[in-house]
Amino acid sequence: MELTTSRLTLRPVDMTYLHSTHEYASDLENTRFMMFLPYESLEETARIIQEAQDEWQKSEPAIYEFVILLDGVHIGGITLYMQEDRSVAELAWLLNKNYWRKGYISEAARAIVEFGWNTLGLRQIFAACDSENIASRRAIEKLGMQFVDEGTRKNRSMGDEIRRELVYELLRPQA
Repeated sequence: MELTTSRLTLRPVDMTYLHSTHEYASDLENTRFMMFLPYESLEETARIIQEAQDEWQKSEPAIYEFVILLDGVHIGGITLYMQEDRSVAELAWLLNKNYWRKGYISEAARAIVEFGWNTLGLRQIFAACDSENIASRRAIEKLGMQFVDEGTRKNRSMGDEIRRELVYELLRPQA
């Protein structure tokens, strides 16, 4: 499976991308606002990629994890986490900081949303971010997502600090 946009190619993650994933997923600045990052070792990154790769082998994956490629260079990842009834999914992403502020996440996210609507038959996609993650909030809002809730979270890189989490949703357009 491969999704393409005007500048990007999205394809299922596999071990080919171990070192490039670890480069950005273990970087503290890059993962500051992420709940389960940074990865602490190459072995942890390999385990997570193997789990995602195994999901792709299932007839109905619970996780659709793609790498984001720009001219063949791996610059980030974007994922849909299916909810139990498979009509709702959470959208999440991480982009290598060397590629921030160029619209790549918005472009990749639009492709993933279309994949969710057209291929997976989703009726709702939601995204959550740390309240201080302004760049993610902008990308979420560019997708047309609407703010629906606020909660709390802990980000791995910030220890036990309780953080504000903002939740947004996008409903499938009516045909």
